[in-house]
Amino acid sequence: MPTNWKIYLLAVVSFLLGTSEYMIAGILDMIAEDVGVSVAAAGQLITVFSLAYGFGTPFLMAATARMDRRQLLVVSLAAFVVGNAIAVMLPGFASLVVSRIVLALSVGVFVVASMTVASNIAPPERKGSAIATVVMGFSAALVVGVPLGRVVASAYDWRMTFAGLGVLALLAIIAVAMTLPSTGGEQPVPLRQQLALLRQPTIVVALAITFFWIGGYSIAYTYISPFLLQVTRMSEQWISAGLFAFGIASLIGTKLGGFGADRWGVPRTLIGGLTVHAVALLLLAMVAPFPAAVIPLLMVWSFSAWSTGPTQQYNLLSLAPEASGIMLSLNSSVLQLGMAVGAGIGGVVVERLSLASITWLGAAAVAAAAIMAAISLGLNRSRELAACRREEIEFQKAGT
Repeated sequence: MPTNWKIYLLAVVSFLLGTSEYMIAGILDMIAEDVGVSVAAAGQLITVFSLAYGFGTPFLMAATARMDRRQLLVVSLAAFVVGNAIAVMLPGFASLVVSRIVLALSVGVFVVASMTVASNIAPPERKGSAIATVVMGFSAALVVGVPLGRVVASAYDWRMTFAGLGVLALLAIIAVAMTLPSTGGEQPVPLRQQLALLRQPTIVVALAITFFWIGGYSIAYTYISPFLLQVTRMSEQWISAGLFAFGIASLIGTKLGGFGADRWGVPRTLIGGLTVHAVALLLLAMVAPFPAAVIPLLMVWSFSAWSTGPTQQYNLLSLAPEASGIMLSLNSSVLQLGMAVGAGIGGVVVERLSLASITWLGAAAVAAAAIMAAISLGLNRSRELAACRREEIEFQKAGT
């Protein structure tokens, strides 16, 4: 029981940090109005966060590999407090950019380190569940953190959301320092070794699925609050309800994605989920004038989008089971890069075309991911058949 409690503590803190990443999409219009920039410009705060997370985390984890894991968790939480303080205390858009960079690096380091700690303190037969619990805590921020941030920002001020996260992080530092055991560092994996897998075409194409899937998702999700406010004409209360429903559906989709990969196989679950994802985004543009139809469609979008996550991870691990940790790390970096590119493209679309166009472009990117999935699974199947033929030839030679 004490061990379980410590793992749940890491999950709760991961939820807190996950809120800092996802929450900003729910209050983007408020930030834009307050700091005097366009919604498209404010959306680049998500781009900055994702780029810093995707590119910075692998380098920081390599640089701090030998540091005690508990100490690393405390340091990353302290940096998280600083990042929130910058957002609250310093005026202007530039300070928000700096804040997002600091927050991204601190979140990336904490999440990776917390999964390592959870795995270390869990019993051997529960290591996988321990990591899943931490990941679920981070993902739950999409369910509660985003709509809660919208409610707090509407009732008080958007800076209060960052202030609240900073205060809670101070409490988290105390809890982590007092309850988690001291654990040694790890042997660092050279960046060259991590990138060596990218020489394999099957892995490159498989990672492209992640890039286009999350890129298409990000194009639309980054600007979902302005979309609901201006295109759908929803009220503040309905926007909060819509974001909450969106988050609930994401958790259900994540669970069913893992179940589907086991029950129906990766090809059906992966391509099926991506297809429904693309169709949902297309339909969202069509039903935007009818608010009553938007929330159910938001749930279908979220459900199908997040069913891809565990299925894609399963797919990637099957390509290189001997390098599972590196594959998950690469996938995480590509995911954040896809979010950054998606948010950036979405900003250009909002600025030069219209808010209503984001769902169309997002659907196109997700459709590209479905095509990549078909190509990837075909290459993987060809590789498996070639391996079987080689085994048959070797068996025949051994028989003669």
